Amino acid sequence: MTEEIEEVEKILRPPERVMPPYPPKVITLKNGEKMVVRQVAREEALKLLDAIRPVIWVDKDYYDILGARTYAELLGWYRYRVRDEYAIVGLVNGEIYGVANGRILDENIGISYHTLALKRGLKVGAHLFAAKMEYHMEYLGQKEVWITAESPIEFRGWMITWKLEEKPGVQHELGGAKTWVLTKENYFKVKDELVKGERPVPEDLLETAKRIYVPPQQKIIRRVMGLE
Repeated sequence: MTEEIEEVEKILRPPERVMPPYPPKVITLKNGEKMVVRQVAREEALKLLDAIRPVIWVDKDYYDILGARTYAELLGWYRYRVRDEYAIVGLVNGEIYGVANGRILDENIGISYHTLALKRGLKVGAHLFAAKMEYHMEYLGQKEVWITAESPIEFRGWMITWKLEEKPGVQHELGGAKTWVLTKENYFKVKDELVKGERPVPEDLLETAKRIYVPPQQKIIRRVMGLE
């Protein structure tokens, strides 16, 4: 970049908060596979974009809008255009099974963005959503997380399963539907039932999750359509 562009870039980039890391954990899926759930570094965001790009064209269960919005959010994070965002990924032998992201609004409030399962039928999305809530409540030390839904599956999985409360008078950043909230008190009421995983992750298993492998495009599409 030229010196002039660098100076403008300093203005365009939001300030960054120092965020504590999300410690990796391992979850045993319904089929016996071991999924490592870990935080993603910004430089790995391009891998996530590669994995999400195919689902933007999938007109099933709202994967098109969920994929497009998640893609834009992660690209915004990668390009330093979103403040205090994070991403969490689920990996089996390094292969991406799903991704979840969100951000900090302030020291007390977290914003849940999206949770995208790229391998269906194994509750990957449910596990990754729970990991996000765990991160906000137990590692970021926040008091509540604001959540909305863009599909019936999300509504059942988040609002009903987690017994979320409506948040009147609050507009979620994603717009559209009502805003719901998970409070710290309610989180600890349901934690034992909904938040799964074991720590520490065995070293050999953690080694398999150091790099993100993105399956071929057609395989990703078949998976999100529930064909494999």
